Amino acid sequence: MGFIGKKLWMSSRDYVMIVVGILLFGFGFSAFILPEKVVIGGVTGLGTIVYLLTGKTYMIGVTQYAINLALLFMAYFVLGKDFVIKTIFGATVIAIVVTILPPLFPHSLVPSQPLLGVCFGAMLTGIGLGLVFVHNGSTGGTDIVSAMVAKRTTVSIGRTMLCVDFAIISSSYFLTHDIVRVLYGLFTLIITSYMVDVIINSNRQAVQFLIISPKWERIANAVNHYARRGVTVMDGMGWYTKHSVKILLIVCRKIESVTIFRIVKSIDAGAFITQANVNGVYGQGFDEMKVKQDMKLCEKIEHDEALSHLNETVNS
Repeated sequence: MGFIGKKLWMSSRDYVMIVVGILLFGFGFSAFILPEKVVIGGVTGLGTIVYLLTGKTYMIGVTQYAINLALLFMAYFVLGKDFVIKTIFGATVIAIVVTILPPLFPHSLVPSQPLLGVCFGAMLTGIGLGLVFVHNGSTGGTDIVSAMVAKRTTVSIGRTMLCVDFAIISSSYFLTHDIVRVLYGLFTLIITSYMVDVIINSNRQAVQFLIISPKWERIANAVNHYARRGVTVMDGMGWYTKHSVKILLIVCRKIESVTIFRIVKSIDAGAFITQANVNGVYGQGFDEMKVKQDMKLCEKIEHDEALSHLNETVNS
């Protein structure tokens, strides 16, 4: 598969998984949370408030899409075209899903157990949103607001989302006058946020191997060929034997660690191996660094490098 074909495959897979994630979100919301008249965060929560006022379930999707379009129009001037294009797909799909699914579930799938239903619904919505975020998608709503605030201020995206969602859920009290349902909504927010973090972090978990073996070259070749992972060969010395050794450094996804163990065991069952969890791996074959580039820092580095090069030239 060529570079273009691989890129198209990855892109199409992302869109499929975004749809799967949104369907999970819609099912959890429609079958467990909405029948209990619980308002959750985001524009889906605002749509729920409109539904409680009108009694029409289709108003959830209509309200959600209308708000997202207005936010995307503003985001176009603040965040640019690329952000809008990426977000409008998820916003469209989720509006369709929360319009179609609620009428199919007039009652909760766990009747007379509101706490259990809300907990399970929150888990499903969190897993769904986590899948969307892992595959570079967005459902709009508070994502857009948070991104715009982060662009213009020093307030983080997570803090903005938490404040906006808390305000939406708390405002439902003035409509329902039921503190229990407000607490259910806040409980849903906590569980959903936790599940989103679990899905995102589990996808990014990586492990680091240090392997010492006299058959290091065969192991390195096998890891390259079968595990499709890079290997760094380092020189070392065993202080007990005073002999030079080669140390293999391998970083891979956690789910790939069994493959590494099998490769090593098949070549040298007596190899010395250490495995450690790694929090955040960036670069080729892993995640992309998503921090904003500091132009002042870049200019300072370039200035210092030019000055150092000039000093070296003068000294030589």
